[in-house]
Amino acid sequence: MKNTALITGITGQDGAYLAAFLLGKGYSVHGMRLYEATPYTQRLDALSAEYPDHFHLHYGDVTDSGCLYRLLSQIKPDEVYNLAALSHVRVSFELPEAAANINALGTLRLLEALRGLGSKARFYQASSSEMFGNAPAPQNENTPFQPCSPYAASKLYAYWLVRTYRDSYGMHASNGILFNHESPHRGEEFVTRKITRSIAGMVAGSHDILKLGNLDARRDWGHARDYVEGMWLMLQSLQPGDYVLATGETRSVREFAEAAFSCMGMPMIWSGAGLQEKGLCRRTGRTLIEIDEALFRPAEVNCLCGDATKARTVLGWTPTTNFTTLVHEMVKADLDEICANDMKAVSYVHAVA
Repeated sequence: MKNTALITGITGQDGAYLAAFLLGKGYSVHGMRLYEATPYTQRLDALSAEYPDHFHLHYGDVTDSGCLYRLLSQIKPDEVYNLAALSHVRVSFELPEAAANINALGTLRLLEALRGLGSKARFYQASSSEMFGNAPAPQNENTPFQPCSPYAASKLYAYWLVRTYRDSYGMHASNGILFNHESPHRGEEFVTRKITRSIAGMVAGSHDILKLGNLDARRDWGHARDYVEGMWLMLQSLQPGDYVLATGETRSVREFAEAAFSCMGMPMIWSGAGLQEKGLCRRTGRTLIEIDEALFRPAEVNCLCGDATKARTVLGWTPTTNFTTLVHEMVKADLDEICANDMKAVSYVHAVA
């Protein structure tokens, strides 16, 4: 008999990779997606075509308790992966109530629905390294949390709910404290994808200068494809628990940009300081990057670097994609998309290849 999984937030980066991973293991996968006048399921179209009998999408919303009860009672999943979130940190400062309603109370509604139905489904909660804030790096499962944004605070509320329901009701509920994980599926509003999309636009002549905020913020960047395997491993473990997933290496936004531009034969140098700093192409002197004060967070998180010793020891999980490979994959994917419709970009790619 096939295992059945329900994934909330399936239209996002992690949802797409997790769905593909589970389908490849023979699961029947159900995904919960928001109703939108313009459907946003591009990441999932290939899966729908390849697995028409085992991949199902349902309209739903973690802010609607009745909807959650109905879906859980109909699907009767063996595993539930809660990936639904208002996931952009800077936007959470503008929409703090929405962040709390979706990220914090959405998790509560799911846990209560599972408890009310007497479900034995194993539950995965997408926690976040942002919960650590500016706690000293490297951060692990025992590091005190210091959230610095409405997003991080809402995720921390959900984290403690999972632990409470696990301890109080015996639920197999686990928190995955994931450090930054990227891919060609990353949303274009996130800084890594913003960088790679801008580079592709510069090649095609449709984009001029890349605007960035805090260049010196340091993050532990891995590939989402590796991290969804970690999510699955948590739910295969006999005992539930809380696990950091991370590479243990940290790079700045500045270094990510340098690596990405280098992929296209545009080595960088920096000029100026503070808000007047600019990133220039070393070969041509062209301005590639400028600083935009509006892109800084009200409260900055300076350095996130994870210690995934517990996940490596208990789950046998290790990331397989290094930083350079990740950056190259993201740049290539955005260039390939532009090259499909732009012969100028094709010519440039051939010239630097």
